[in-house]
Amino acid sequence: MRIIRPIAIATLGSLLFLAGCQKEEDKQAGAPAMPPTPVAVITTKSEEAPIMNELPGRIAATRIAEVRPRISGIIVERVFEQGSIVNEGDVLYRIDPEPFRVQVDSAEGTLRRAKAVQLQAKQAADRQEQLKKSNVASAQQFDDAVAQLAAADADVAIAEAGLATARLNLEYSEVKAPITGRIGRALITEGALVSSNGTEALATIQQLDPVYADFTQSATDLIRLRKALQDGALMKDGNSADVALLFDDGTTYGRTGKLLFSEAAVDETTGQVTLRGEFPNPDNDLLPGMYVRVQLQQGIQKNAILVPQQSVQRDTAGQAQLYVVNAENILEVRRVNVGRAVDQRFIVTSGLQPGEKIVVEGFQKIGPGATVAPTDWQPAGQAPAEKQAAEAAEAPAVASEAAEPAAKAN
Repeated sequence: MRIIRPIAIATLGSLLFLAGCQKEEDKQAGAPAMPPTPVAVITTKSEEAPIMNELPGRIAATRIAEVRPRISGIIVERVFEQGSIVNEGDVLYRIDPEPFRVQVDSAEGTLRRAKAVQLQAKQAADRQEQLKKSNVASAQQFDDAVAQLAAADADVAIAEAGLATARLNLEYSEVKAPITGRIGRALITEGALVSSNGTEALATIQQLDPVYADFTQSATDLIRLRKALQDGALMKDGNSADVALLFDDGTTYGRTGKLLFSEAAVDETTGQVTLRGEFPNPDNDLLPGMYVRVQLQQGIQKNAILVPQQSVQRDTAGQAQLYVVNAENILEVRRVNVGRAVDQRFIVTSGLQPGEKIVVEGFQKIGPGATVAPTDWQPAGQAPAEKQAAEAAEAPAVASEAAEPAAKAN
């Protein structure tokens, strides 16, 4: 009895297991098939993609002028307001003018004396000329009179130059702005002695509208781009000289600049080539020394295939891959190589051909070999417009349906 009982229990368990399996098979056989998973796809195509390079740079003033005195003297007044906009010719400092007024008065007196001597010498020369014609005076006396007149003329010219110098020094007692721009802090205060031979500037003026953006690019990249343009792999855009500017926080500057030039030499220490762009700056948002990033379009890539960034998946090794829908609406996993980003899309450099369907949305319930129901993907920015268009199309139909009962009632 003890041996038979375990055997009976094992036999009964086997029968129950077989019955359960049979019921499970019957249940699966009678269950309906799962419908295809809906996914949003795009159809790839060849298009032209702009080659945008984002390069680091700094803002520089278009013109910088150091305000320096042209004469030596004591500063008696500072006229300008620090940090303000000054115009060319505005008075910034005043140097004590009294010593130079005295010099002007002295130069005027010297000139008057020289003119008096000149008049006397001219009268003597005229008189000797008349005497010579009458054979009363000798030729030597006439020559001496002419020489004295020439010396008197020279003294007048020297006196006039001295007066002009004195007046110029008096004018230089007002230190004026050499350019229009924003002036910085005052480096000299009233009462200071300044010299025309001094090394320290009184202030600095910078012209900030427009401004320069000096940025650098690898010489290797620049040569590669130029070679691709020459070989026809890229197309030159007519607006390639336009450049955009990004602030350090990633925001875009509201005005477009233009590319002025690129250096003809490569920096020996960095291997970089310096390029310069010019940007309007009417609101003084750009200040010298500010770090920026410059976006420069340097060509157009032909026959490029672009896919939305969200469609690119990564495997455990970090390799980019795409879900491709074949003609039977079955998913395939395709390894691809992606290049640079253009707006919100990646350029696929290899592994993909035009005319293929790529999954963009609906990754949660799909896998390789799954059957899907593809629909055209609509970017989020386009959905509201299409919804409005659909509602506008439905509006006449709704109005006609509402008008039918009213017509029947009449």
